[in-house]
Amino acid sequence: MSVVARQGFKYSIIGYIGFLLGTVSAIFIFPNDFEFYGKLRYILPTAEMLVPFVVLGISYANVKFFHTVEKDGKKQNMLSLSLLAIFINFFIFSIVFFILPYVYPKFRHLEAWKSKEMILPLILLLSLCAIFNKYTSNYKRIVVSNIFDNLLPKIANLGAFCLFYYFALSQNIAFAFFFGIFALMLFGYIYYTNKLEKIQLDFNTDYFKKNNFWKEFFNYSFFGFLGTFGNYLAINNFMIGEFMGMEEVGIYSVLYALISLISIPQLGLFNISAPIINKTLADGDMVELDRFHKKTSLSLYFLGAVLFSCIMVGFPYLTKLMPNNGTMLREYEPVVWIWGSAVLVDLATGFNGNIISLSKYYRFNIIVMLLLAGLTIGLNYYFIKNTDLKLIGIALSTAISLTIYNIIKIAFNYIVFKVSPLSIEMIFVSIICTLAITVAIVLPNFDSSFVNLMYKPTVVLALIYIGNYFTKIFPLEDYLNVKFIKSIFKFK
Repeated sequence: MSVVARQGFKYSIIGYIGFLLGTVSAIFIFPNDFEFYGKLRYILPTAEMLVPFVVLGISYANVKFFHTVEKDGKKQNMLSLSLLAIFINFFIFSIVFFILPYVYPKFRHLEAWKSKEMILPLILLLSLCAIFNKYTSNYKRIVVSNIFDNLLPKIANLGAFCLFYYFALSQNIAFAFFFGIFALMLFGYIYYTNKLEKIQLDFNTDYFKKNNFWKEFFNYSFFGFLGTFGNYLAINNFMIGEFMGMEEVGIYSVLYALISLISIPQLGLFNISAPIINKTLADGDMVELDRFHKKTSLSLYFLGAVLFSCIMVGFPYLTKLMPNNGTMLREYEPVVWIWGSAVLVDLATGFNGNIISLSKYYRFNIIVMLLLAGLTIGLNYYFIKNTDLKLIGIALSTAISLTIYNIIKIAFNYIVFKVSPLSIEMIFVSIICTLAITVAIVLPNFDSSFVNLMYKPTVVLALIYIGNYFTKIFPLEDYLNVKFIKSIFKFK
């Protein structure tokens, strides 16, 4: 069993727990009230979308220059000035935010303005957390930050929703709980950082003035800031909330939770692959990089295609088991097909972006990220204003922009590094999975939706296993054995 697969799984355990918590909640709890869930899912992504304008890439600079300032005994100085910069930036951001309605009166009608009492404080909390998150990553401690990033936001959503829907408490109390969890996250980061090394505030600027170090720090931060605009999921949540309504945000978020199942194989893999990519780039061994790239991409695509196939045949029956029979979700089944296919394309491209970002051409990654954001916004606006497709239009927008984004990166890596994630085996994977889906769909249905939900994906898995057995595309025997399962739980 490869180190990448084993280590990637180990470092992702917390991520899986958070993922399962969020997915189960999205399927069986949140569909009870799409309107309120939509409000929760609008507030957090909107805040996350605006956080970069406060952080301005400073968090990334805390990683880039950590070893330099550590050698000079100025770690605490960098951390202190970074936190101070966040407060200053937030103050300026807030002034601009409150001036905007006078410059652009329609701004007052946006949901972002109406929810400012929640969004603005959340922006400050998340910005401070971003600094501590990157700073503590320098100590190679990722489990605690994983808990903060993956579990707490899902607990905030679930807890606030349950207080409002099941305990019939007011929205204000539910929102107070929601905000309180993120406040707890910040205090947790402060406590944990202090435990790693006692925090000693130092706001002296002499070190940063020396040799114009502040300019280097600022330049790197700025490029980090530009690279944060590719969060198309936050953009989608914001635009759906502004142009369609909170109910649609809730539906979109539940569909996203289902589609995210396809990305499970991706969790933790890129972090553990980074050192290997870095080494092959440093050695100039493009043959090995190409081999590793193709192998990893095929693994991601195969596993993602298997999950996607199961979702395709099981989705209609799953909606019947949801609260209110998932009628509204059933109407948007094309979203799952379109968006899921786009995610598969993304998986097939492997760690294209990581190769670019770890090379001397990292600025190109920033350009394509900005392109992704621009395409997403432009296409979303077109489909919302010029069609009646609603969430299907958003799915088409995401699929088009994400596919173009990945094609550009594939072309760049092939031209510059002579490496590609694509292989002939991917075509065979697509054929096998398509045949499996087709057979499962045409098979007769039972009266019980639960039985159909179990039986049809099982048929898909069996057919894919048989197809893979004869074609030997993916080494399933390396994963389906006792040795691998035991290795997962060894934390050495």
